[in-house]
Amino acid sequence: AFAGPKIDDSGFIFDDDDPGANSLGVLNVMREDERNASRIFPLMNGNDMLRTPDLSPCRWVIDFGEMNEDQAMAWPSLYRLLEQRVKPLRLAGRLRDYPWWRFERPRPDLRRATIGMKRFLMHPFNASHVSFGFLPADTIVATPHIVFVLDTWSAFATLQNQVHELWVRFFGSSLKDDLRYTASDCFETFPFPRSWQENPILESIGSRYYTHRADLMIRHNEGLTTTYNRFHDPDEQDPDILRLRELHDEMDRAVLDAYGWTDIQPTCEFLLDHEDDEEEDGKVSRRRKPWRYRWPDETRDEVLARLLELNAKRAAEERVQGAAAGASSKGKGKGPKGSERQGGLF
Repeated sequence: AFAGPKIDDSGFIFDDDDPGANSLGVLNVMREDERNASRIFPLMNGNDMLRTPDLSPCRWVIDFGEMNEDQAMAWPSLYRLLEQRVKPLRLAGRLRDYPWWRFERPRPDLRRATIGMKRFLMHPFNASHVSFGFLPADTIVATPHIVFVLDTWSAFATLQNQVHELWVRFFGSSLKDDLRYTASDCFETFPFPRSWQENPILESIGSRYYTHRADLMIRHNEGLTTTYNRFHDPDEQDPDILRLRELHDEMDRAVLDAYGWTDIQPTCEFLLDHEDDEEEDGKVSRRRKPWRYRWPDETRDEVLARLLELNAKRAAEERVQGAAAGASSKGKGKGPKGSERQGGLF
């Protein structure tokens, strides 16, 4: 999982809704030179992903990666555009000593990790609901939104379900009622079920769920946020939403089975969460959060307890493996630097 590139300047971007960006008319002019297509990419942020029914981009961006200036000049029209729009601001600001034709943080590790891929998963940094979606691998996802170098239906099913959502809501921070998805807190510590990548049941339900969700979003012309608002609305009885709930229940069941937790037999209900708000006079009031279609608290507590136990077990296993690897390297008289594996939550 990677945070996307930090672009830093609207001069790289083509967007009619951003007064600081280049217009889409300028984009069309740039595209008259077919060579420029290799350096112009679709751009996606969290709001774009959550509101567009087909997860399609409405903005584009010039990206020279880690090229030096001579290499960037091989695309003269794009180079001149950045020279006019980006260079003056860069030279006058805190990045005056940084190559002005590059993003502030190009994220080369992410670029290398997605070589050869046709798609990857994305999740917004802020969202009302856990919302994963596939994007074409040439998409630039702006920071702080998260790219997951995963392209299978089983990966989608393992993340877009109530087990993972429990983990995210427990360890992730929040802004008002929205969750904040950070890779370090929500993803890197998450104890995945064994052999989830090769699980044919997860692959099947992930494909069926995603396909149905994508179809209903296009038919209703609604993005992910609106779709999941309807999903969690107890008064919503549209057949498409009812079917999405059925598929979500099936996906949750498949994930629990992948962990071997067949004894847990949950049934989703429409339930309210609460949080405490302190008023100015020092009194505490209870504020009701929106309805959610979810497991009862007893089930959630049991699943979370098992996840925590599994996380601790995995961390202990990694420590043992790391100690064994260290002893082996000492026996050979040398050992690679930075060879320790990252441990779990504990």
